[in-house]
Amino acid sequence: MTVAIAGAGIAGLTLGLTLHQIGLPFRIYEAVRRLKPMGVGINLQPNAVRELIDLGLEDDLSRIGVATQSLGFYSKTGREIWTEPRGTAAGYYWPQFSVHRGHLQMLLYDTLVARAGVDCVVTGHRATGFSAARLHMETVDGPVDTKARLIVAADGIHSALRHQMYPEEGPPIWGGAVLWRGTTQAVPFLGGADMILAGHDSQRFVAYPITPPIPDTGQATINWIAELRIDPAQGWRKEDWNRQANLAEFLPAFEAWRFEWLDVPALIRGAEAVYEYPMVDRDPVDRWTQGPVTLMGDAAHPTYPVGSNGASQAIIDARTLGACLKEHGIAEKALLAYEAAIRPRTTAVTLANRGAGPDAILQLVEDRCGGEFDDIETVVPRAELAAHSAKYKSLAGFDVAALNAQPPLIGPV
Repeated sequence: MTVAIAGAGIAGLTLGLTLHQIGLPFRIYEAVRRLKPMGVGINLQPNAVRELIDLGLEDDLSRIGVATQSLGFYSKTGREIWTEPRGTAAGYYWPQFSVHRGHLQMLLYDTLVARAGVDCVVTGHRATGFSAARLHMETVDGPVDTKARLIVAADGIHSALRHQMYPEEGPPIWGGAVLWRGTTQAVPFLGGADMILAGHDSQRFVAYPITPPIPDTGQATINWIAELRIDPAQGWRKEDWNRQANLAEFLPAFEAWRFEWLDVPALIRGAEAVYEYPMVDRDPVDRWTQGPVTLMGDAAHPTYPVGSNGASQAIIDARTLGACLKEHGIAEKALLAYEAAIRPRTTAVTLANRGAGPDAILQLVEDRCGGEFDDIETVVPRAELAAHSAKYKSLAGFDVAALNAQPPLIGPV
């Protein structure tokens, strides 16, 4: 085998599709016995959508998601701070999509199996480590390993391969924010394809549709995130993270958030299920590659979910690694070229998302006026808001002019 990939998430599956496109043998090893569409909504920025379109998935993305038209920031009282167009409405050559993470994962998986055969993804194999060019795994029948010329760790924030590289790193870092996430069937707000963030650093709410409206009811699936910050010293049932949540633990804090254009408590109450997550990341590390092994996606750069950049970066990782393998061959040189291209940017984004991400303007407005204003220009000049937005786009790799002028990483299938 040429490339062994640990993990069949968005990063690993996109890499599989990329390696199939460029004609390199590979196999993906996944811990779960059967892939299911888990998770909630995510956003795919135009730089990542471009790569999925080059993989022949444009029609499928339109089928499973919503082309996001705008991103708006609002105070805790529902007053508009800053709204900007997104995707093709902003001048990109490619759209931005809001999708269910599980549906995207299953699309990638089904497409990969259809193209490369069912044997390309081996389930029930949890990566445990590596030695030289061998990937070590655990199965229900005991430990196994496989030999490959290169090994890619796409096994997430709790990556066993990263842990082997950095055994003293410890658990992910929690800064005190807890996220409650759910989806609700409701009539879309504002223009119908809009993403909104409201509140400030201690309390925020995010919402956006991830399906088109059903003609009979006018309702769409609305993805939402409620966030509260508590004192990290108190702890937060760390052993129970990623559990089904109790509304009584966070809904009272949002009861007054009834805006003319969105009823936040009604949206929360309408969810079939709500799940609780910590907002965690890890400190950036100074290398991802050790001999024939490299890290990718959340195994390489776990980051706060700020700026709608996590899944997008995983896709860019996979495509960049594929481009480097195509250029440099099946060698450590390709892994190092990939790391040199990606790691500095993801390090900057990880650090920015801890306080200076795009939603930092929410706290700025809260500090200056408590979220109450008649004209945002008297609180924060619009030119300052525009500059802040443009700075993050450039940092994260989806500045409009730069992306439109950038040649394809690999090109279409």
